[in-house]
Amino acid sequence: MTDPQSRRPLKSRGIPIFQRLAAGLASRGVPADAISAAGLIFGLAGGGVLAATAQVGGLEQSGLWLAAAAMVQLRLLCNMLDGMVAVEGGRKSKLGPLWNEIPDRVSDSATLIGAGYAAGGVPELGWLAALLAMLTAYIRAIGALNGAGEAFLGCFSKPRRMFFVTVACLVSAVGFSRFAIPAVLWLIVVGSAITCIQRLAWIERKL
Repeated sequence: MTDPQSRRPLKSRGIPIFQRLAAGLASRGVPADAISAAGLIFGLAGGGVLAATAQVGGLEQSGLWLAAAAMVQLRLLCNMLDGMVAVEGGRKSKLGPLWNEIPDRVSDSATLIGAGYAAGGVPELGWLAALLAMLTAYIRAIGALNGAGEAFLGCFSKPRRMFFVTVACLVSAVGFSRFAIPAVLWLIVVGSAITCIQRLAWIERKL
């Protein structure tokens, strides 16, 4: 992260346990970029675990669904902590903006594409969801580059997309992947498309 104005507004930053965790990481000299890298690892692992659910069944598959849900949430935790360590912990780096954005885009794609290839998934929907998720971030970046500011608004920004993926994983763990995964992918596709329109309209008003 570079400055507070470029940060996604998150109420969870005010939760004491997260504040203590971020302060502890900063006091131990953990670089914010390393936390971003850990988030990327969790994101890639989550996508791989999601895809692996199509190769197994029974309790093993249920375990993979729960592991995927955990990976998604650990990735989001890293995404929050890297900014807290960088800004509140005073450990910003020159490469921080790159580490903040690029791993996020890769992780989003890995998660959504992995969901497309998961048990009950539809590969084409996974790819389309990943493309539209990338487009929401691209529109936000273009708005910031042209002076409109960071357009974090929209009905399906990253936290909401990952919330629904997590819910789909938990529902799938009890045997409903055939319905949960396609439904959530469709929801993300439609929601991300609406988010793109919302962000474009906001940027137009700002400019």
